[in-house]
Amino acid sequence: EHRYRWYIDHGMPEDRLRLRPHDDDELSHYSSGTSDVEYLFPWGWDELEGIANRGDFDLRQHAEHSGEKLEWYDQAANERWTPHVIEPAAGATRTAMAFLMAAYDEEEVRGETRVVLRFHPTIAPYKVAVLPLSKKPELSGPANELASELRKRFMCDYDETQSIGRRYRRQDELGTPFCVTYDFDSLEDSAVTVRDRDSMEQQRIPLEGVAAYLAERLH
Repeated sequence: EHRYRWYIDHGMPEDRLRLRPHDDDELSHYSSGTSDVEYLFPWGWDELEGIANRGDFDLRQHAEHSGEKLEWYDQAANERWTPHVIEPAAGATRTAMAFLMAAYDEEEVRGETRVVLRFHPTIAPYKVAVLPLSKKPELSGPANELASELRKRFMCDYDETQSIGRRYRRQDELGTPFCVTYDFDSLEDSAVTVRDRDSMEQQRIPLEGVAAYLAERLH
């Protein structure tokens, strides 16, 4: 159950996940119980992770063949027992594919298709991108400084190529939860515009409060 919840807590939709216990005829000889976390792919249900209760099989085998006792002694109860092993086995490739498929979305925005990866913030490759409105040094210089500061706490991208709208779309396709735009007003009010990936809503945030604003929403 704990492993199953991990996928949900990191953005997997619950209606595309299931925890399937193995039937007796599926169990390995060492297992007293195995369950698979499965994801509903386009081709059907398929395994992301198997969790096997191996009991004390492994340590009994090690003890038998090494001649060393591998027991734990409980002083309070004056008892000895062999620890049991729970073995989770997950596939990185299939799990990455499932997260990508779960996050992928397309929507119509002002007559155009917006492609967005709605990653949970904890698994988004970049947490934030800093985008100066212009390549002009008076904007790109402070924007680069801001990106350097944010990199001390977050995975932060920096992009100053093409229009701000195109750059927003690029970050949407990367799954970046927040974009921070440093514009000409920033030179006057020492604030930036922070854009939310999912809602596309924008807020004006003082420069000194950007890191705290992001930290509150990314963790």
